[in-house]
Amino acid sequence: MSTNDVVIRRANTSDASAVAEVWLRSYTAALPTVRRAHADEQVRDWFLHVVVPSRETWVATVAGSVVGVMVLDGDHLDQLYLDPSWRGRTIGDRFVALAKERRPGGLELWTFQVNGPAQRFYGRHGFVAVERTDGSGNEEREPDVRYVWRPEPGGLRDDRRG
Repeated sequence: MSTNDVVIRRANTSDASAVAEVWLRSYTAALPTVRRAHADEQVRDWFLHVVVPSRETWVATVAGSVVGVMVLDGDHLDQLYLDPSWRGRTIGDRFVALAKERRPGGLELWTFQVNGPAQRFYGRHGFVAVERTDGSGNEEREPDVRYVWRPEPGGLRDDRRG
């Protein structure tokens, strides 16, 4: 399967289990040194009862199987996780473009400081690190960094010639 076969759409309740499984696989692969604050079953319940029904949740699917998830919560890009076998295949780029389209006034997000690939990814997409913490404010107790993206001012040109 290629990235041309990827469909991005709004998630529905029937996707919650698959979304949770992508999140669990991705977290384990991308953040092996970061303590998980919740057991697998709690993560599954959270996606089923909280995330999918009450937040703007998007999935990337291939042949009907969920391979990625993005969650917007207000102006927060709250979750962006890809199945490890689908990383580096432009799905994350497509999710960020969609997030910017859905929140044209700007976005912010948090990622762990140990997640260098995520920091480089968001930097390539115009996000700027604006705050670093010691992790005391998150459930994992892991140092993190807050990124912000704001659209270019105006986008207006002065076409006067003179």
